[in-house]
Amino acid sequence: MDEHLSFEIGEWILRMSLAGTGEVALLAGVCELLNGAGFSLVRAAAGSDLLDPTLDGYGVRWNKGQGATEQEFNRNPGAVVSTAWIQSPFYYLQQSGNEAMRRRLDASYRRGEFPVLDRFQDEGMTDYAAFMVRVGDSVRIGAVGGMRSSWTTDAAGGFTDAQIEILTGIMTPLAVAVVLLTHSRTARTLIATYLGKDAAQRVLAGNIARGRAEPINAVVWFSDLKSFTRISDKVGPVDMLALLNDYAEAQVDAIEENGGNVLKFIGDGMLAIFPSEGAVPACTRALNAAADQRRRIAKLNERRAASGLPVTDTHLALHVGELLYGNVGSPRRLDFTVLGPAVNEAARIEGLCVSLDQAVIVSSAFAEAAGEARSRLVSLGRYAMKGVSRPQELFTLDPG
Repeated sequence: MDEHLSFEIGEWILRMSLAGTGEVALLAGVCELLNGAGFSLVRAAAGSDLLDPTLDGYGVRWNKGQGATEQEFNRNPGAVVSTAWIQSPFYYLQQSGNEAMRRRLDASYRRGEFPVLDRFQDEGMTDYAAFMVRVGDSVRIGAVGGMRSSWTTDAAGGFTDAQIEILTGIMTPLAVAVVLLTHSRTARTLIATYLGKDAAQRVLAGNIARGRAEPINAVVWFSDLKSFTRISDKVGPVDMLALLNDYAEAQVDAIEENGGNVLKFIGDGMLAIFPSEGAVPACTRALNAAADQRRRIAKLNERRAASGLPVTDTHLALHVGELLYGNVGSPRRLDFTVLGPAVNEAARIEGLCVSLDQAVIVSSAFAEAAGEARSRLVSLGRYAMKGVSRPQELFTLDPG
């Protein structure tokens, strides 16, 4: 009977995970099935480490009467490992190499070993079981080495031996489901981190063939840092990297919060686009992002100057036109980017920021397409640019 119940629940877990059920619904469903079989669970948790630039791990916690909620554990580079983690059952399993541990929270329990279990005993829980299911190196992605879970009951006498066997029996299918979902989340996060959200969605939808690109109309954002070569000659590599990260963050946040997509970093430069079905909203969002980044960089410079760190600024060009958006490269090494004369022209316009002493320069095509946002621009006059057939009028943000 116990083996049959483990098999039924394991089959349910695998069916639900293949159907795309998330961890929250999955753990809640497992707890409901177990309680329906007489477990009297009051608390359960399951999760794993993540390969993520901002998160250390992801998990789900279920509490009787409250349901399941997700938990994200933020990454804090350089931080000391917390005492709570070192004194936890999961840390014990990780360090010991054991696959499971159990503590009866009755009169025989030795308090002080795990503070969290002391609290569980004070709250009336009677038994605790934790499991660590590890995966092999061939299916490991970064720190994602498997699944850890815990199960707590308030039943008189705690878990029965048969119930522990049932829990043990469902660990493998539950770990397969959690690792599958974790790998899917990891893949999506990594692709979005390196390609940008929009390009990542297109790649994950199947656009991975060389030469597969589509024409789009978009605003092109082309920027770089002012006097970066001079600054990099004066600071060490660690300070240079910190500077690049600070100013990249200010720009990326401004771009993404205004609907743009950062496609790539080119040294100290940045290429982004603001796609839209209409030019007016794309131009408006791009101008909002340009103004937003000016505010962010002003605040950043105040903080860096107060800390005695070098400060700089950005040069930015905005242009609008038709682009090819897709894959370019070799069959096994592709770049998902934009191509076309509009990109080259944006780079030429950005190159005039130094000679015209402007932080932001906008093309005549952008100004013509901006609609009411055109009132936010003032003319700089007509200029000739290398590689551009005719001189054109250029604009900048109205200081007022």
